[in-house]
Amino acid sequence: MASGNAIRGSRVGAGPMGEAERGESAPRLRISFWCSNGHETQPSFASDAQIPDTWDCPRCGFPAGKDRDNPPDPPRTEPYKTHLAYVRERRSDADGEAILAEALAKLRGEI
Repeated sequence: MASGNAIRGSRVGAGPMGEAERGESAPRLRISFWCSNGHETQPSFASDAQIPDTWDCPRCGFPAGKDRDNPPDPPRTEPYKTHLAYVRERRSDADGEAILAEALAKLRGEI
């Protein structure tokens, strides 16, 4: 049921604001960036700002560059490795057999 409150959902001082109240906005440049998936994004920058070489694509998250024909390569993601995979990178099978034999000898009380 609606009450008689006419300003429901608005705040005090709300209303149309123009440049007269906010001041003039800085001059802007819209620069196009393209990612490797062909997405184009056009962020706006202040005319005196330093323009970055790459920009993150808001659609896919890949890096985007200013050259449409030669966009930056997508980042290479490494697959998840288990602890055992890291151990196998550091140790050979012979090292693993020696460590296992030593641990078993300790458990058996031979050492």
